[in-house]
Amino acid sequence: MSFSVFSKDFTSNMFTSVENQFITKYLPQADGDAVRAYLYGLYLCSCKEEFDGRSMGKLLKIPYERLLEIYGFWEECDLVHILSRDPLYVEYLPVNAAVGKPKPIRPEKYSDFNREFYKILQRANADFKPYEMSRILEFLENNPMEQQAFLLIAEYCAGKDGEKLSSAHMLNKAKKLCKEQKFTCEQVERDLADFNKNERELGKLFSLLGIYKKPAEPDYELLEKWHAEGMEPGALLAAASALKKGSMSGLDLLVSELNERDLHTRAEAEEYLARRAECSDLVYKIARKLGVRIQNPRAYIETYAEKWLEHGYDGESLLLLSGLAFKLGYGFEELDALLDSLYADGIVDATGIRAYCAATEKLLRLLQSVQSVCGVVKKTQSALGMIRAWKSWNFSDEMILEAAKRSAGASAPLAYMNKLLSGWKRTEIFSPDAIPEKTGAKPDFRSEAAVAADLRADREHHYAVLRQRAASAAEQARKKAEEDEEFRLSDRELKKREIELAKAEVFSPAQVAPIREEIEQYRLRRESAMKRLNLTEEDFTPKYVCPKCSDTGFLPDGRACDCYRS
Repeated sequence: MSFSVFSKDFTSNMFTSVENQFITKYLPQADGDAVRAYLYGLYLCSCKEEFDGRSMGKLLKIPYERLLEIYGFWEECDLVHILSRDPLYVEYLPVNAAVGKPKPIRPEKYSDFNREFYKILQRANADFKPYEMSRILEFLENNPMEQQAFLLIAEYCAGKDGEKLSSAHMLNKAKKLCKEQKFTCEQVERDLADFNKNERELGKLFSLLGIYKKPAEPDYELLEKWHAEGMEPGALLAAASALKKGSMSGLDLLVSELNERDLHTRAEAEEYLARRAECSDLVYKIARKLGVRIQNPRAYIETYAEKWLEHGYDGESLLLLSGLAFKLGYGFEELDALLDSLYADGIVDATGIRAYCAATEKLLRLLQSVQSVCGVVKKTQSALGMIRAWKSWNFSDEMILEAAKRSAGASAPLAYMNKLLSGWKRTEIFSPDAIPEKTGAKPDFRSEAAVAADLRADREHHYAVLRQRAASAAEQARKKAEEDEEFRLSDRELKKREIELAKAEVFSPAQVAPIREEIEQYRLRRESAMKRLNLTEEDFTPKYVCPKCSDTGFLPDGRACDCYRS
């Protein structure tokens, strides 16, 4: 920057130079707003003050969108180059650099066209600016489209848009037809007839999808794509009926699914969609049984449901197995593995599934009894398999529970139970009364390291149970609060504002005070909700039995806490 500048009084007396070619060649074909915007923008080129496009629009009382249209017109005249639209940033070009536009247009050449065109505008109760008419005539001058063909386009757009008729819509449609090499009146008439046919078809699809707006250009493009893929109108209607409520993008996904399976007729689509709806309903029911939340069932249908149904499992059997799988903590993948094993064993029909579930339920109840005695036995397929094996050894539930009692405190209770039961089987002991009494202390076959490991495991289990209880109580309190809409919304907004405050303190200090006010408002709303729910902040924090070690067994300095009593 130079060491010297003009004073404001000096600059106010300076001049903005406008080339004569602009006045003689371009000004007559532009409306007043376009000329004002061009001249003021030219003046701003010599100003060093910051002045953006929105400020200029407010000063000239020209809406920003209209300002963009104006500079688009001047860009087509090769007088400016738009470098950015938001924010608006324009580069002014010399007038003598504008080589192609506007071309000299002979008025007599378009007199009939203008007369017919203005009749269309009058019927539509629309009014075009001079620069809009200029753009239409320039289009006809630079493209081989017949005038009558363009009038057909104008008639179509007027019937479609009414008072909202715009030159941009006409020109976009005309440009598209030119790209498709459709220039004559007959070609355009055929295309518009197809267009109207497509409009009726889209209207039916929109009605089925619950869409209450007129079709736009992208909607027609989607329909043309589906037709090009060989989809019949009936198949499209079947797909839209299956969606019931949705969007064109959602319909496109479903149509693509049909196309991938080479289903193009209405009958093929309806048969597949009916089967798909049944599978989708089944997947959602199974997910609820398993306690799993899913968004899109398609992947689950293709990966699991279709295979299960092909193997011969019916919906009732699958739901029965899903309820059993939930008790085992299974998801879709584990349920699939279970069904594969059942299928390998030939258990497919409903009778076989019911028998399997009933037998497994008995085993689960026995396993729960073993858990109540041993305490550290996990509910797994392996554990169920061991209990199933012990039952096949002709041991009663009483004998299995007796083995569980004798295995309590072992580091691996199931393994110890298996050792006891296999020994009793070998010596043919099948009742508690037949178990020989041994004098002296109960033999312990474990090594010192195993004993120490068992003691450590007992200690860890003791504290794990305490921590779990404390965490569960806090989690239940949080869950109760989250079920309240006022608490949930205020808590979410409070967290969001706290993040915004952290950012504002670094990057936008001016925003700190307003954000803090919002935080206080949401904090008060959150406290009000908690008071109504009889909750406090302490309820969300686990309450440990031992505050010294927080139920970990160890103090902050690493020493063992004295709260544990073996």
